[in-house]
Amino acid sequence: MQVRRYAHSVNFSMAGSDLRIQIRTAPRYQGFVSRAIERDVLGYRMRVAAVEDVLQGKLWAYADERRRPSKRQKDLAEILRLAEAVPSLKDRLPEQIRALMA
Repeated sequence: MQVRRYAHSVNFSMAGSDLRIQIRTAPRYQGFVSRAIERDVLGYRMRVAAVEDVLQGKLWAYADERRRPSKRQKDLAEILRLAEAVPSLKDRLPEQIRALMA
């Protein structure tokens, strides 16, 4: 098993497996735990962040001007994909991002 520690997360992966697990350790993510939903992920039953919380995490990442511009663009693309896949999330988007979907 490979474990990588970062400032605000711990990532786990295993050779030969497509499963990747990321645990966010920053305090602002702690509320996500109580809202996590049990799902099947690549044949494993586990608790994962609710889609609304995934969106919130991506919005925080996108808003972080310390991140590399390429990472922020990736966050924006993921925000847009989430809102396209789950239209009810559009109401949670800042106006500047919602305008990109028009």
